[in-house]
Amino acid sequence: MTVRHAPRARNRDIRRLQRLFLAAVLLLVCLPVGGADFEIVSVETRLDGDTYMLDARIDFNFSERALEALDNGVPLTLEVHVQVRPEDDWIWEASLVDQRLRYRIRYKPLSESYLVAQLPGEAGRTFVTRDAAVAALGDIRALQLLGKERLDPDQDYEVHLRVSLDIEELPLPLRPMAYLYPSWKQSSKWTKWPLKP
Repeated sequence: MTVRHAPRARNRDIRRLQRLFLAAVLLLVCLPVGGADFEIVSVETRLDGDTYMLDARIDFNFSERALEALDNGVPLTLEVHVQVRPEDDWIWEASLVDQRLRYRIRYKPLSESYLVAQLPGEAGRTFVTRDAAVAALGDIRALQLLGKERLDPDQDYEVHLRVSLDIEELPLPLRPMAYLYPSWKQSSKWTKWPLKP
């Protein structure tokens, strides 16, 4: 005995699978970011001798995925992009200062501690808890910006600051997942702070 309705049932199953697949894709795309974005809380500049210095406080609200990776030995690399520009200049005009600082936080399982280091190099400060290490990571002190002779006293200037998680520095097997999941794409907005000569 032959069943004539098998092709219809198969087509119905295929359509059902297509709808389920589409719903899964939409759910993945619409999932909220796993953690809040990074936030630049404060920036202060001061003149030390003939050089302007910068202090900044950054809140790194890492996503759960990033924290889980960190606790499993995956180092996380952060990039802090700093610019000094005349106020109201055009975006294509060159900045007086345009530097990218790179920091790394990693868990060291043998000593059960966290290391925060400025790159290049592996020397840094060690912390017993993850919270203390993340707090220290967000504390930038005495960063040299530029000499005061480079600023026109009749011009107003701004410090522009942005920080982001560098997923290109993740281990190769982890990168495809980092490209797909919004919880890995963490950064702050560009923040502007006045710099008075």
